[in-house]
Amino acid sequence: MSDTSFNLTNNTKAKLPRLAFADMKNAILGKKYELSLIIVSKKEIQKLNNRYRDINKPTDILSFPLSESFGEIYINPDMTKIEAKKFDRNYENFFAFLLIHGLVHLKGFDHGSTMESIETRFRKKFGI
Repeated sequence: MSDTSFNLTNNTKAKLPRLAFADMKNAILGKKYELSLIIVSKKEIQKLNNRYRDINKPTDILSFPLSESFGEIYINPDMTKIEAKKFDRNYENFFAFLLIHGLVHLKGFDHGSTMESIETRFRKKFGI
């Protein structure tokens, strides 16, 4: 049975890590929450970052809560690899770290100690 509440679109040639994307989404947001995870180029994420955050440079991840039960997460693999080195993590681990971060944002949390403790709990659950 396929999970229609999770959709992954890779618009790049990047090889994605083998992660339990849908399981992470379900654990943090619930099975009824509809998530689109879109993998985009550096140029595309820079456009989105500029349009929605007035920051004209590429970033690794952007999260957009579109309603209480639907959201989108955009990840750029190139920036993810760069940021992974800064945090002394490998690509796959940091990709999962970012996804959890984005999912917690979609749950309605902003940066701070509460968000960090929630992220820590889910990173432990998924071995990240």
